[in-house]
Amino acid sequence: MGSCLSGASSAPPSHYTNYYYESPSKTYNNINTHDSNQEMRLHRIPGRIFLNGSSPFASLFCKQGSKGINQDAMLLWENFGYMDDTVFCGVFDGHGQYGHVVAKKVRDAFPLKIMNEWKSRCREDDNNINNNNNNKNNNHFKIMRESFVKASKSMDRELKQQHSMDSYGSGTTAGQELVIANVGDSRAVLGTRDPNGSLIALQLTTDLKPNLPREAERIMMCKGRVFALENEGIARLWLPNADSPGLAMARAFGDFCLKDFGLISIPEVSYRHLTDHDQFIVLATDGIWDVMSNEQVVNIVASAPRSSAAKLLVEAAVQAWRTKLPSSKPDDCSAICLFFHPNATPNTNTSVATGARESPYKTKQKHQ
Repeated sequence: MGSCLSGASSAPPSHYTNYYYESPSKTYNNINTHDSNQEMRLHRIPGRIFLNGSSPFASLFCKQGSKGINQDAMLLWENFGYMDDTVFCGVFDGHGQYGHVVAKKVRDAFPLKIMNEWKSRCREDDNNINNNNNNKNNNHFKIMRESFVKASKSMDRELKQQHSMDSYGSGTTAGQELVIANVGDSRAVLGTRDPNGSLIALQLTTDLKPNLPREAERIMMCKGRVFALENEGIARLWLPNADSPGLAMARAFGDFCLKDFGLISIPEVSYRHLTDHDQFIVLATDGIWDVMSNEQVVNIVASAPRSSAAKLLVEAAVQAWRTKLPSSKPDDCSAICLFFHPNATPNTNTSVATGARESPYKTKQKHQ
């Protein structure tokens, strides 16, 4: 999973009760009706896009691979928490027999859990919110980080009697503040300008693989094992005394048989203060990154019309699967492209913005 949240305010959602989330039954067979009703309510929210589409400042696109049911899900939620300058983006990559169900469930439930934790944490720290600007910014990130972590733990508990997810990437932007949370190998990459004005790619997340030194150290301390099968070459997390389940992630929702052996669901959360040089962010599942470099992704998005940037990126990834890995089945590919500045020149995203930064979310956008 990968997600990002941006916003200028650390205040909690002002009309939060409209998004109240009720935990569903722990029994998988009994959750369908409840989830269907909740899904219908969520689909009516203006500015919440979960299918292929676009808004003036973003585009998103998902294409099923050749491995079976599409197990990716994605979400763009403008005016997140009824805050005009805040947007939530998330991509969610499921696995296993019910991976597609779990990915959609996390897509719908996880943002609401973040709002719940956000509201609760802001109430606790209400006295700190009114301090100077530096303290406000520090406190905002602290609140959002704790909200992401607590929401992830709550989501994992809810899935305990159900199923598992490979990865998620999610985050929020509000005004000039960007907060990113990542579990697994979904990735966030920023398209920004260097001092010379050249467009460069800056990776904002780490692919949390089992052989990453800090992840491997934790796993081995918990008696888990990390190794790659000789005929595969992919490092996986294994039980101490069994060649299973062979998870290619060091962090994931579910997979509770591995939770005592180093697998965790705690996201890695990071913060960035956006500047006029920062042009856009791309959030995508590993189906994109397995076959494309960060630089290739940024160049494609920068040269594409905003409304179709995500689609053109996914189509380029699908073609790369065919040429680079012709004997492999293409994975599901999902991408969200979020732009930070008004689109003054159609079909280009190459000019560096100057002067005061205008928040793209000052005016509410209403979309599907």
